[in-house]
Amino acid sequence: MSDAVDAVIAQWGRERPDLDVWPMAIIGRLSRLSRMLDRGLREFFAEHGLERFEFDVLATLRRSGEPYELTAGALLKASMVTSGAITNRIDRMEAKGLVERIRDTGDRRSVRIRLTPAGLELIDKLVGLHVANEARMLAGLDPADRDQLEGLLRNLLESMGDTSLD
Repeated sequence: MSDAVDAVIAQWGRERPDLDVWPMAIIGRLSRLSRMLDRGLREFFAEHGLERFEFDVLATLRRSGEPYELTAGALLKASMVTSGAITNRIDRMEAKGLVERIRDTGDRRSVRIRLTPAGLELIDKLVGLHVANEARMLAGLDPADRDQLEGLLRNLLESMGDTSLD
C-alpha cells in the first residue's frame, strides 16, 4: 500500500537520486496528517458552534480545577498567541456567556478568566464527544500501533524541547 507521500519520495528519487530524502517521508506525512486532523477538529467544533480556540480555552480552564479560572497571562502562555489575540478571543467568549473576567481585588492590574456555569456545562458536554471524535479519526490504528506512535511522538517532542505546558 502507498500514500501520496510515497509518490513525492519516488519523484525525488528519480530527479535527485543523490539525496537521502527520508526526512521528507516523515515530515510530509506529519504535515498531511496535521491538515487532515485540523479539518476534522474544525468541523466537529463548528457543529457545536465553537471555534477551535474557544474549545481550547474552555478545556484549559476546566482542567485547571475549581474554581475553573486562570490569569490572563496563564491563558496566554497556554494558547501561544499574542496578548491582543487572547484579549479578542476572551472578549468573544465573554459575549457568548462562556467565560467572565474577574478583577483581582488585591492587584487591580491582574485579571482572572473564569468559566461561567454555561461554559462549564458546555465543556463538560463536549469533552467526551471530542474524545470520541479523536478516536474516530485514529480508528485506523490498532492498540499496539497507537501505543508505539504515542511513544515515538513523545520522544520526538522531547528531543525538540517540548517538555512542559509553559
